[in-house]
Formats: sequence, structure tokens, C-alpha cells
Amino acid sequence: MTAYDTVAVLGAGTMGRGIAQVAATKGSAVRLVDQTSDHAARAREQIGAALARLVEKGKLDAGERDAILGRIETGDDRVGAVADADVVVEAVPESLELKQQLFAEIVLHAPEHALLGTNTSSLSVSRIASPSGAPERVVGLHFFNPVPVMALLEIVRGDRTSDETVEAALDFARHLGKDAILVKDVPGFATSRLGVLLGLEAMRMVEQGVASAADIDKAMELGYRHPMGPLKLTDLVGLDVRMAIAEHLWKELNDPCFEPPRLLRQMVAAGRLGKKSGEGFYTYS
Repeated sequence: MTAYDTVAVLGAGTMGRGIAQVAATKGSAVRLVDQTSDHAARAREQIGAALARLVEKGKLDAGERDAILGRIETGDDRVGAVADADVVVEAVPESLELKQQLFAEIVLHAPEHALLGTNTSSLSVSRIASPSGAPERVVGLHFFNPVPVMALLEIVRGDRTSDETVEAALDFARHLGKDAILVKDVPGFATSRLGVLLGLEAMRMVEQGVASAADIDKAMELGYRHPMGPLKLTDLVGLDVRMAIAEHLWKELNDPCFEPPRLLRQMVAAGRLGKKSGEGFYTYS
């Protein structure tokens, strides 16, 4: 048994189910919870479908798939999920108030030894942790989509995050097989700040007719060896998500470089949110 026998994941959206899949694959018992038990159960079904594709490709055998799924329990009881957890990862939508409320609750019910992480891509870890009463226990665990594939884990140290918590977060990253970077709690951290800026500039280039979305992406993929161009990545992340992060950085940094382009606002208003809606900079069947 490891120090990570039980991992509670709060939020069963795209990121939450990816985190749950990785933790279960590494041998942890996972409690995946959401606002409704039906939503959490559907997330487990989606994990099962993802694992089935790995079996079809010969990357996983059926016995391993069944064992991984067997380690994932779902429900809507947050208190019960964190009660004896070794790690709690919050993966709810990017709302400061919602995350603050959750951590105030988590601290009351999770064991004292538990690592408490927030999977935020842009919000201040210090502000998320401040109302909890135990900010030294909270750290940013910024995973990347798709979590089972992406090697990076960005660990964000809040103003009052303890050395012990940081060391535990680095150790948890190693346990999951992730390559971690450690950054200060500044707006956008390291990855969102750079990634969003690149994506916004690519949108401005489309807006100005510099080149097509496909050619801009090809330039970055072939010229700079990016595995995915900035506009394809925006479609994958979601244009609404990208716009929300850009607006947050624009406000926090007071830098016009982060002001969402008119094209982005128009596409979001039209419901062209990327892959999840079937259309963004590209069209998806």
C-alpha cells in the first residue's frame, strides 16, 4: 500500500474524470463525486469507454481495465468522499466563490495528513485557500487535458502553502507518473499565461487575415514542434473557457495583450465553443 491509498476527486467533468482515471490506474481507490450521483456515474462510464479504447489498441488488457474501473466509486457525498482520503483534488468549474466554499468544507472533514489540491488553471491559490482556516495545507495541482496523456503537472505554491505540502504535492506527482514544475501563485501561473497569450495572438492573426487557422496551427506544429497548434488547442479546451481565463488575466495583470479579441467574443456568443459544441475554429462531426 502507498501513501495514496485513497484519492477523492471533487468534480466529475473532463478534468475530474481524467484525474480519477490516472489515480486509479496507479492503484489508488478513487472516490469521484459531483453534484449529482448520476453525473458522477456517467463520468465513470466515460472512463470505461476511454479504457476500452486502450484495450482495442492493445495498450491495456481487459483484466487491467476491469481492475482500474473497480477502484473508482462514484456518488454525490463530498463529506464521505474526503473523510479518510489521503489526497483530495478539487476539480470544479473556475469559480472563486465555489472553490472557497469547498475548501472551507474540505478542511473540516478531511484527515489532517491529507494533501489538499485545487485544479485551477488561473485563479489565485492563496485566495481559494484563505477562508479555509488552513491555507498551509492547500496547493495548486494544475493538470492538463487530456490528463491520462499529458505528462505535465503544474504545482502552484500559495502565499501560505507549507514546505511539507509542497513536498507532498511533488511526491504525489511522481506517484502519478507526472513531470512537475513548481511556480509562484501569480495570475496565470506559468502555463496559462504563456498558452493563453499565444492563443489570443493566433486569433488576432485570423481576425486580421494574416493566414487561415489551419496554416497558423501548421506553422507552430511544424516550425516550432508544438504537438498541437494554438487554435486546435483552443477548440479542445473550449473557447468559453479560454475567454474566461483571458478576461481574468486582463483584469489581474492590466495588460491589453490579454484582452479577448473581438473574434473570440463573437464565436462564444454564437455558441461556437470548440470541439464540445461541434464547431470552433474547426468543424467536428
